[in-house]
Amino acid sequence: MSEEAAATTLVLGLGNVLCGDDGLGVVALERLRRRFDVPSEVSLVDGGTLGLALLPTIEAARSVWILDAVDADAPPGTLVALEGESVEPALRERLSPHQIGVADLLDALHWRDTWPARVRVLGLVPQGIQLGIGLSAPVAAQLDRLVEATCQELRAAGHALAPRRFELDGALDPDRGDRFARAVGV
Repeated sequence: MSEEAAATTLVLGLGNVLCGDDGLGVVALERLRRRFDVPSEVSLVDGGTLGLALLPTIEAARSVWILDAVDADAPPGTLVALEGESVEPALRERLSPHQIGVADLLDALHWRDTWPARVRVLGLVPQGIQLGIGLSAPVAAQLDRLVEATCQELRAAGHALAPRRFELDGALDPDRGDRFARAVGV
């Protein structure tokens, strides 16, 4: 059985790192992966802009934490946490092109009656989602807060996350080099 299939909790980073703050969910997920050891029942998945391709991954999980840019009436960089009935409207807002795929994904989960027992969204209010690599200053300044909030919630749900003694080296992909990692804020 694959590690992903064995996981009961999914932490899913969403967004496009080529569209400024839209990529903050993916960048936060990579920081979490590099800085913390997570137990085998927690799967960290870079969902990027995959949309419906994520259906089997989400269906396999009982609990899902989605890290993403969240449109809210608050200053850029504000931490937003949503659960229950407020999740779907927030993810259906077409803040960026990848969220069209997220809306389709939500519909498929309902049609197949496979909505996870718990779905939680943690994110930051973006300053801009225009084409460009890197996070805005207000979002970059709060990214560690988002990662720590995610860790706190996972611990509160009974998962033993431990800080790594040494942060993992490298970028999102070792072949991309550390310049790319710095550009996207990891």
